[in-house]
Amino acid sequence: MQNAIEIGIDIGGTFTDVVSRDRSGIIRLLKVPTTRGNESVAVRQAIAAMLDICGVEAAAVSRFVHGTTVATNAILERKSAKTGLLTTQGFRDVFEIGRQYRQNMYDLRLKPSAPTFLLPGHLRKEVRERVDAHGRIVTPLDESSVETAVRELMEEGVEAIAVSFLFSFLEPRHEQMAGDIIRRMAPNMAVSLSCDVDPTFREFERTCVTAFDACVKPVMRRYIAAMQSDLEEVGVGARLQIIQSRGGLAAAETAAERPVRLFLSGPAAGVIGGQAVGEAAGIADLIAIDVGGTSTDISVITGSRPAVRQDGLIDGFAVRVPMVDVNAIGAGGGSIAWIDGAGGLRLGPHSAGAVPGPACYGRGGTEPTVTDASVVLGYIDPEFFAGGRLSLQPDLAFEAVAKIAKSLGLSTEEAALGIHRVANGQMAEGVRLMSVKRGIDPRPYALLCLGGGGSLHGVAVAEEMGIARVVVPPFPGVLSAYGLLSAPIEHEATAAFGKTVAETSPAEFASALSAIDARCAALMAREGSHESISVGHAADVCYVGQSHTIEIALSDISAEAISQIQADFVEAHHRVYGHATDSPARIVNLRSVHRVVAASQPWPDFQPSAKPARKGSREVLLPGTKRRTTVAIWDRSALKAGDLVQGPSIVEQEDTTTLVGAGWTGHVTEEGNLILSVNEEGKR
Repeated sequence: MQNAIEIGIDIGGTFTDVVSRDRSGIIRLLKVPTTRGNESVAVRQAIAAMLDICGVEAAAVSRFVHGTTVATNAILERKSAKTGLLTTQGFRDVFEIGRQYRQNMYDLRLKPSAPTFLLPGHLRKEVRERVDAHGRIVTPLDESSVETAVRELMEEGVEAIAVSFLFSFLEPRHEQMAGDIIRRMAPNMAVSLSCDVDPTFREFERTCVTAFDACVKPVMRRYIAAMQSDLEEVGVGARLQIIQSRGGLAAAETAAERPVRLFLSGPAAGVIGGQAVGEAAGIADLIAIDVGGTSTDISVITGSRPAVRQDGLIDGFAVRVPMVDVNAIGAGGGSIAWIDGAGGLRLGPHSAGAVPGPACYGRGGTEPTVTDASVVLGYIDPEFFAGGRLSLQPDLAFEAVAKIAKSLGLSTEEAALGIHRVANGQMAEGVRLMSVKRGIDPRPYALLCLGGGGSLHGVAVAEEMGIARVVVPPFPGVLSAYGLLSAPIEHEATAAFGKTVAETSPAEFASALSAIDARCAALMAREGSHESISVGHAADVCYVGQSHTIEIALSDISAEAISQIQADFVEAHHRVYGHATDSPARIVNLRSVHRVVAASQPWPDFQPSAKPARKGSREVLLPGTKRRTTVAIWDRSALKAGDLVQGPSIVEQEDTTTLVGAGWTGHVTEEGNLILSVNEEGKR
């Protein structure tokens, strides 16, 4: 019988990363270029190559897990489905009015805070119905007005309809009836009801997230159907699972019904992979920088738990959906360097991507990128990029960077150093946004380097932030794909509550939690049978009259536990905002999270090769120097537990290159992690 394997595939902007794990815990890695416009081509190629590497047939794949950016890209590229909206009579413009805040205070040209491109005015239809603020039906639903509105939207050629009625989070019957009418009139129409997508208060945010869910639903249905078809075509019979923005897995069929929860699918996998690294290394507090070809994703893991937020931004628009807290900045290996109108050196957000890619790829790219700068500086071996599967052309990198050098009046190498310095500065500023500006001192944390470029910039970013430890896992370039195999099956549900702590009785509290537990349990039942499921509860709490909430974990539903919510909220408010009072607290929302307690997966066996660890030496140009320095080149696959690497030096491996800066020392742990520590003389 063949050795069963699990496969995780993460599609990035430049590379598609693949990780397989067999029953004995052996991990195998693979990177293939992403095929823009038809990502399934790269997926089929990756599966075939991985099966060949593992020496098994497709039938041996017991689990197939996927992280995708398709939902996000549909919004960013304005390729989402044409969508209509049904809303309460008199409230069609709530969506366009939005909120009275400005993301950029000093812009002379104001841009709408609402994604009006999703729902232009002629596709927003009013229907006669009304529910009041206490959940009482004031005006029964006029079904004929719904039928008229749906007919008009069908004539407009919409593929999806979002339904968001006033106060439907308190009384959902009208939305459910409207949904039934739509399905009867247009069986193939994608339908999203706000009482299912986001049954909480705030009319604009609820309508907005429901519209996002509706507009990407047809896109995700087609994508998931194509993915499942591809798996069947190559003979993989394992059930397709997709990672959600919160970091938990869901069956593909469930994910297709709740696509708004996939907006941060890809980056979430990297955070879960980072969490697994920290647990294996015994490091509970980490700041992860995931440097890919297009962007850098920054996240914070405290006490071995990734930060999770209940809302986020997609293309600058608010989306109220739980997601791993990740800050993405436009600084990756393929980010293009350019000169602004004032003659200053800038980087990104435009990227060369995989096609044509950086100039050194030799695929037609001519603009200078961070990867080109790394080649010029000598950090990357042109013959060992991506494990030697892609041979780089240094002369093209020099030609591209020379354009920037000429504009700045510098040598090509000085310009390359400048590109790296700008990239490092942007990454450090991204770390500040996720730590210092949120009241977190980053200095006690370790910096975790992920992605193909993280470990090239890790030491420089750590020095900028005063961080003394940098962690480079055994396979950082494909850790997002590994995170897919480490993620648990998880489902979350939220419901409005709207009572002060003092007003809340244990009976109504238990009833409200029981209702959302039932929703989670129904989602879990669709995943199949599981022996052990953990259940966690939380409440979004604020002072009476306050606009923003803080999530408070719940222990149980006793009268004492309910009273404890007030004390826990006061403590949390003081920690977050620096002040607190004993004013009454209001429970705005209740939340339930059901998670499969999977058997702990052993960290992959660390088996160094018998090759010499020292590969040779190379001349590189280090930050703060004017001449090239000869540094040792180490083979990561041959480094054994306990080995030390003194900086400055370079450690090469199949999926990344690590730059060990001057004043830093790397040591290899039993798990195969490379831990870089600043020497006493290297401290500032």
